[in-house]
This record gives sequence, structure tokens and C-alpha cells, in this order.
Amino acid sequence: MSREQREPNEKLGAVLALAGISNAGLARRVNDLGAQRGLTLRYDKTSVARWVSKGMVPQGAAPHLIAAAIGQKLGRPVPLHEIGLADADPAPEVGLTFPRDLAQAVKSATELYRLDLAGRRAGSGGIWQSLAGSFAVSAYATPASRWLITPADSSVAREPGLADGPGAALKVGHSDVQKLREAAEDASRWDSKYGGGDWRSSMVPECLRVEAAPLLLGSYSDEVGRALFGASAELTRLAGWMAFDTGQQEAAQRYYIQALRLARAAADVPLGGYVLATMSLQATYRGFGDEGVDLAQAALERNRGLATARTMSFFRLVEARAHARAGDAQAAGAALKDAENWLERSRDGDNDPSWLAFYSYDRFAADAAECYRDLKAPRQVRRFTEQALSRPTEEFVRSHGLRLVVSAVAELESGNLDAACEQGVRAVEVAGRISSARTTEYVRDLLHRLEPYGDEPRVAELRERARPLLMTPA
Repeated sequence: MSREQREPNEKLGAVLALAGISNAGLARRVNDLGAQRGLTLRYDKTSVARWVSKGMVPQGAAPHLIAAAIGQKLGRPVPLHEIGLADADPAPEVGLTFPRDLAQAVKSATELYRLDLAGRRAGSGGIWQSLAGSFAVSAYATPASRWLITPADSSVAREPGLADGPGAALKVGHSDVQKLREAAEDASRWDSKYGGGDWRSSMVPECLRVEAAPLLLGSYSDEVGRALFGASAELTRLAGWMAFDTGQQEAAQRYYIQALRLARAAADVPLGGYVLATMSLQATYRGFGDEGVDLAQAALERNRGLATARTMSFFRLVEARAHARAGDAQAAGAALKDAENWLERSRDGDNDPSWLAFYSYDRFAADAAECYRDLKAPRQVRRFTEQALSRPTEEFVRSHGLRLVVSAVAELESGNLDAACEQGVRAVEVAGRISSARTTEYVRDLLHRLEPYGDEPRVAELRERARPLLMTPA
């Protein structure tokens, strides 16, 4: 459905001409982007003509999909006001701002928490369908630079006024903060074992709205406030990671930006670096290797002399992933060697942060294998994958599934079709036990690589086993 305007949308017409997109071409692109997000859209060239000549405004996710489709052709983000559809945007900046002012930072985070639930309650599939297609790696530039310049607020003590609402009467203590930390730890375990789309993992946004938001709007001392912002940052980053794992890239980006701002309020530089590293992984996964390098290096530079050896190893490993995606074998190799050296320097008695508990040599080997997969070095992939799979664990089921797919790709590129299919079958079995769009995409990529061998019975069997997985919505 559409809302009618009084005047033709000249802005949309002009940008379509600039991008060289026909009415039929835009309709096709919008329908395709909608399908990628689980939406069934049936726009055609007549629909687009009405948007332009009669100024009709499509409802729901369509304006954002239009902006995304045009942005893909132009190679840059396209804001809704540029195409005359700004009035259709319920909250264009939600979660994307990185305020200098602490009170504004609290407002920005809590607005994000509330808006997510409001979208769900509206029955439209959540606010993230309304904001579909609005991911832009350039949105990370300002948060990263502001965090680098000032990684901590001077004071976070808060005595709220009456305008803050019901939460203003809430006095926050260390026990409240501990509950948030425990929630983050529990959710992290569920995420690793069952995927970001599992119902237990999906309770994190609800926890942010119901538990974290009232605390952030309460009153607290500087000491309690630092701890509160740190716990909220961990939980917010985790919400972003789960959104990333389920393919909700737009939601993930907004959560990450707010997590970085909260980490700055916590004066927790290693945690801020961890958020930047997660941003880097997302940018790298989306194909922005150079930007991934920048984000990982930002995490590294600010943490020199502050973070533990294990933490520095992880940041350097993330940088290696980005270099590999960008195709820089020399830089990736140097970063991997440095990450391994940092890891060897770490000791059990080091004061490593709790959020780094997942990182061990197994994880280093798994990411090294992915680096060499991107660099098309199958022998190295096989070597590191064997180390990564040497100790399978029920605690990190998703990670195990991803490693199996990477192993299958290495076997295929080494000419071992039987071994590739064997590992592929194991990966599909693991993927079927979790809810992770990212794992499904890895399996899909493997099947694509196997297409030249489609007549082989082993490949046909693997494809048949994977069919239910590929047909299940993320």
C-alpha cells in the first residue's frame, strides 16, 4: 500500500536518472532485497512510476529498500531525504549516533532498546524490517574516531530529574549490575551453543529494554555507574553479535555503535576495543576488508600497554581476518604471526576479561584457517583446520560447524572430493541443530563451490541433506 502526496517526487526521479536505473529495474531490485529479508513484494514498473510521477509513498520497509537498491548502484549510502521519502522514516538515526554528551548517550541507547520492542509489538516483523538495507560501513567512522580521541568520560555519576520518568526513582547498586553481567554470560553461552536465532538468545533485546534501560535512567555513583555502563555495553554488544549471526546486519550495526559508546562511559578501553573488533568482523564479513583493518587497528593502538596479551592476540587476529579478505597476504601473515606470539605470551594467571573466555588456541587456528581460505592457500587451511577441530566441544557448537565447512572447502580445493563431502555432511548435521544464518550461509557457499561436481552421487546426497536447512527461514 502507499500514501499519496500532492506533488511528483522529483528527487526520486532525479536520483534514478543519476544512477541509471529504469522503473522496472528498481522494482526488481526492491523485490529482491525484500526477499532476502523474508518479505514478499510484488512491485513493478507501474509502482515505481506512481512513486515518481504521482508522489505516492510506499509503506513499511519499501522506502528503505528503495534507498538500499539505489545505494548499491551508486556505491554509497542513500539517505531517505535524498530520494524524497524522509517522511516515511520512523527513526532514521536510531542507534547510529555516538553523542559526546553522556546524557545524550544514555538517551540514544535506551531509545534503541525501546524501539526494537515497539517494532516487534507492531506485528510488522520488528523495526529492523522497517530499517532494512540501511547498513553502511561508513557509519562506523565517527564512533571509532571519537572513541580513539576520548576513550572515557570524566564522570558518570547521575542524579536524574523528574523528566526522566519512572526510572528516576531507581537507586542502582552493584547487585543490579551483577544481574546484568550474569544475564550477558548466560546469553553468551546459549548463543555459542544454539546460535543467535535461538529463542533463549533472542531474549537479550528484551533484557536490555526491561532491565538495562531503567538502570541507565536511574541514579548511581561514579563507581557504580562505570560498572553499569560496562555491563550494559557487554549486553548490547552481545545483542549486536546475535543480530549479526542471524543476518540482521542493520540491527547489529546500531547495537555495536551504542555498545562502543557505553564502553567509553565505563572507561573500559579493552571492552571498547572488543566492540571495535566485533565491528571489524562484521565489516570484513560484509566484504569491506580495508575498513575492517581500520577498525581492528583502532582497537589495537588504543590498547597498547593496557590490554592483556590474550586480548591483544585476539585484536591482531581480527586484523589478520580483514587483511586476508582485502587480499593482502603479506599483511595477513604478519598479523597472524604476531597474534600467535601474543597468545604464547599469555598466562593462566593474567587478568583476562571474562568476555574473552572463548578465546584459545583452537579459536586462533580456526580464524587462521579462514584467513588462508580467503587467500586461497588450501594447504595452510588444512593444517590450521586440523588443529581447530582437534578438540570439538559441545560448548561452542556453532564454531565447530563453521570449522567443518572451512575444512570441507580446503579438501575440495585440494582435490579431495570425498573428504569435502564427508566434512560437508558433518557440517550440515551441526548446522541443523542451531539457529544461525551465518552458518547456513557458509553451507550455501560450500554447495556453490560444489556445483561443478553436481552429477556426483556424493554431492547430490550432500545437497539433499542440506535442503531442509536451506529452506528454513533464518
